[in-house]
Amino acid sequence: MPKFLLSLVLVCATTFVWAQDSQQEKLEQRKAQIQQEIRDNEKMLQSVRKKEKSAVSEYLIQSNKIKLKEKLINTTAKQEKLISNDMYINQVQVNKLKKELKVLKEDYAEMILKSYKSRSEQSRAMFILSSESFLQAYKRAQYLKQYTNFRKNQGLEIQSKTAQLVDFNAKLDGQRQVKKKIIAENQKEKVTLEAEKKEQQKLVNALKKDKNKIAADIRSKQNEAKRIDKQIDRLIREAIAEANRKAAAERAKAAGSTETKTAPVSSSKIAMTPEDKVLAADFKANRGRLPWPVEKGFISLGYGDQPHPLHPSITVHNSGVEITTEDGASARAVFAGEVSKVIVLSPVNKAVVIQHGDFFTVYQNLSSVSVSQGDKVTIKQNIGKVRTSGDTGKTIIKFLILQNTSNNNPEGWLQSR
Repeated sequence: MPKFLLSLVLVCATTFVWAQDSQQEKLEQRKAQIQQEIRDNEKMLQSVRKKEKSAVSEYLIQSNKIKLKEKLINTTAKQEKLISNDMYINQVQVNKLKKELKVLKEDYAEMILKSYKSRSEQSRAMFILSSESFLQAYKRAQYLKQYTNFRKNQGLEIQSKTAQLVDFNAKLDGQRQVKKKIIAENQKEKVTLEAEKKEQQKLVNALKKDKNKIAADIRSKQNEAKRIDKQIDRLIREAIAEANRKAAAERAKAAGSTETKTAPVSSSKIAMTPEDKVLAADFKANRGRLPWPVEKGFISLGYGDQPHPLHPSITVHNSGVEITTEDGASARAVFAGEVSKVIVLSPVNKAVVIQHGDFFTVYQNLSSVSVSQGDKVTIKQNIGKVRTSGDTGKTIIKFLILQNTSNNNPEGWLQSR
């Protein structure tokens, strides 16, 4: 094979292997993240079990844990496939090197044999001295020098190829061990996953016995959620109207108007200042990259109308997402903005509304609040503590995103986990 083509093949192979290594590293990081989330879920599950107040809570956490286990198994399977691909490439290199070494050694052996025969028939000195002219003697000396260098280079190339072969064989041995370990890990996770599913089925069977009671509780909570949604909608409309009145007054003042008649203002769409427009554009540009409103947790109830996870015949509505987190967790702002409202929904349930231009984020089910109306907040700033329910033992924050008065699905705005 021409040297250029051989070099090109080696460069492509090296680039592919580097890409494989990079992808393998990302999968390892993702696996570690999933394992940490499983540990966090296990911690929350143990907390719920100790309190022994809600089988529904245990079921939801158990369901999320099973999903994480399935993700972990899929990630590990991808790792195994990548290692198998890498091993195949290394094996191709080993086979190639073995062939090249065989050819080199055969050529080298033949060259040594010819050299030995030529030495027995005629020494190098006689070969040069028997020249008919000085020019011929010089050329013969140069030939012997080149022949000696060629032999030396052949020997060095054999040494280099042998070292490469040893290196690739060592890599293959290491990869075989890693693959063996990954397969064992995957098998272990599959066994524990089956055990988790059996445990979850026991919970489902136990919950079916109390279906009527649970269904009544679900309907009661749905009615309470609707009442709170109406209250939040009313307060956001009030905030929009108030902001629009202020903006109208400032425009009138700037224009020097003495008009005292109060013009009607919109309560459904905010009239943004230039600063508001910049903030709203920044917020929108970060769709899919916003941090979660709590450091740890998982979405235990998604956005919109959906069947209840335990009773599919019952449809539940959610204006945001419910995130189950750990006891004592802090709520944090997902983006910079201004506190528009601090709402007391009940003696033990508070909410914070933060404005980001014409976007609003709502943090609901807080036991305490550490900000006040009008405060400027920064991204990830602590705004309060998430409440742990005395009835269920669950620590859940309800999180909403609205543009003016229109609800958005927060899952599409938050960073993927």
